[in-house]
Amino acid sequence: MPRKDILRLSVPYLQVLDEKGKADKELEPDLPPEELVRLYRAMVLSREGDQRMLNLQRQGRIGTFPPGVGQEAAFCAPTLALKKKDWFVGAFREPGARMMRGENLARALLLYNGFEEGNVAPEGCERTLPVSIIVGAQTLHAVGIAYAMKYKGEKDTAVLVFFGDGATSEGDFYEALNFASLWEAPVVFLCQNNQYAISVPRSRQTRSRTLAQKALAQDVPCIQVDGNDALGMYSAAAEALEMARSGGGPTLIEAVTYRLLMHTTADDPGKYRSKEEEEEWRKKDPIPRFRIYLEGKGLWNSRKEEALRAEVKETLDAEVRAFESMKDFQPDAPFDYVFGTPHPWIEAQRAEFLAELEKERSENA
Repeated sequence: MPRKDILRLSVPYLQVLDEKGKADKELEPDLPPEELVRLYRAMVLSREGDQRMLNLQRQGRIGTFPPGVGQEAAFCAPTLALKKKDWFVGAFREPGARMMRGENLARALLLYNGFEEGNVAPEGCERTLPVSIIVGAQTLHAVGIAYAMKYKGEKDTAVLVFFGDGATSEGDFYEALNFASLWEAPVVFLCQNNQYAISVPRSRQTRSRTLAQKALAQDVPCIQVDGNDALGMYSAAAEALEMARSGGGPTLIEAVTYRLLMHTTADDPGKYRSKEEEEEWRKKDPIPRFRIYLEGKGLWNSRKEEALRAEVKETLDAEVRAFESMKDFQPDAPFDYVFGTPHPWIEAQRAEFLAELEKERSENA
C-alpha cells in the first residue's frame, strides 16, 4: 500500500509595520489614537527605565538585572491587548509591560537590590504574577491558572505568559503546551525569540525552522510575528487572547526580536556575538519604527517627543528617590527564611554577617 499524507501543517508569519515605519493598510489594527500614544509612551518608559537601572547598577546602587532594550514591542504591544481581569505571567525581561499593568520602577529596584518586597503585588495588580527567574517554569503556572479559571467557570478571561527562546528547550514548556491543549485552556504563550539563550545562539538550541512550530505537535495554533513590529505584535496577541476568552483554547506566538544589550549586567555579549550583528538589528529598533508611524498619522512630533522625555525623566527620578529613601529593611532578614525553623548553622552565619556590617560601619564612621 503506498504511503499517503495524513497531515500537513504550516506556520503563518505576520508583519504589519515594516522596518521603515510603513504600515500595511489592510492589516493595520483599528486602535484609537490615545491607545497608540499610550503604547509608544510605555515603550519609551521601558527603554529609559532600563537605561536608568543600568546606570544605577554600574554605580553599585542596585544588583544585576536583565535589560529589555530592543524587545519593547514584543512585550508592551501584547500587554496593550490585555483586559484588567486577564492574567499577566511574566519572565524577567518585560519591564515596560509590568509598568503598563500598574507596577513601578521602585518595585523593580527593590527586587534587583535583593529585597523580596519587590515581588509584592501593588494594589490593583493582583493578576500580575511576580518576576519568574527559573527558565520556562512560569508556563506551567500560566496553564494552571487558566485551567483553574475554566474549572471555576470564569468567563471572558485569558492568561498571557511570556518566555524566551531558551525556554522552548525546557521540558516545562512542552508539558505546559500539552496540558493547555488537552484542557483547551484559555492561555496565550508568547515566546520572545531574542536569538540567544544567554550566550547560546538560536542555531545551537534547536533544529526547528521556527519556534512557533513547536506548538503544532500539541495541535495548538501558532504564528510567527516580527517582534519589533508593535502593530503586528498587538494584532497577533489581541486575536489570540480573544480566541482564548471565547473558549477557543491556547495559541503560541513567536516574536522574532533581538536583545540589543547584555543578557544581564553580569554578562558580556561581546564574547559570543559580533558588533556587526548588533548593528544590523539596531536598524530594526522597534521604538524609532513606531515613532515614524505615529508621525505619519499626525499623532506625534518633536515637541511631543521632548515633552515625553521630560515627563519620563521626572517619573524615573521620583521612582529612584522613592526607592533610595526606604531605610527600614532588616539587613539580616534573608536568614529568617532559609528554613522554617531556626538552625544553629544559619544563626552562626547571621551573627557573622551582622558583625561584619558593624565592623564596616565603625570603619566608615
